[in-house]
Amino acid sequence: MSLQLFYHPLSSFCHKVLIALYENATPFEGRLLQQTDPATLEEFARLWPTSKMPLLRDLANDRVVPETSIIIEYLQAVHPGQVRLIPADARLASDVRLWDRLFDLYVHLPMQKIVGDSFRAGDAHDAAGVAEARALIRRSYAMVEQALGGREWIAGGAFSMADCAAAPALFYADTVEPVGAGLPALTAYLNRLMARPSYARVLEEAEPSFGMFPLDPKPSRAPRRAG
Repeated sequence: MSLQLFYHPLSSFCHKVLIALYENATPFEGRLLQQTDPATLEEFARLWPTSKMPLLRDLANDRVVPETSIIIEYLQAVHPGQVRLIPADARLASDVRLWDRLFDLYVHLPMQKIVGDSFRAGDAHDAAGVAEARALIRRSYAMVEQALGGREWIAGGAFSMADCAAAPALFYADTVEPVGAGLPALTAYLNRLMARPSYARVLEEAEPSFGMFPLDPKPSRAPRRAG
């Protein structure tokens, strides 16, 4: 098999790439990154010294491709499927890339800061940083609510890379900074993302690992209702 993906099923950024792979039924070999498999961890570190997952390896083309958005762009260019996740139209593609960045930078990363802080002990907690992260997530929720309007997907057209980014970012953010009532468009959008077969599959595969998630409430695949 040409493609290998180094990943962990609980990782939110790994979810983003898995959605893209499953959308197009792209065959790949999963290389799970876990402490019980030091050989795979060592190989991963050799291929990408930052050790930031996921990482795509294309054996047929002798390429190592890091970073989620770059991986999705690469898959579309080199291993295309029927679902085009970045539009051919340059203006539409720009919208998709913008929302992809917004979800990664303003929902995904602050969510991870909150989760990461939960692992700290005692005086090591960063209360101010966590408060700033929660505020940024709330502002982002409001932006998404306003932008959605009557849209089915965030960039206004078909399901895209932006929605691949949105699904895990919003799913995990909702566990640490609940969307709550008053954001009906966002709530409905998150429901659609979780019901999308590609992400439903990702969540099902991740479920056995959810016990490792440090914060309550634990992520759930239960359908959500609009607030």
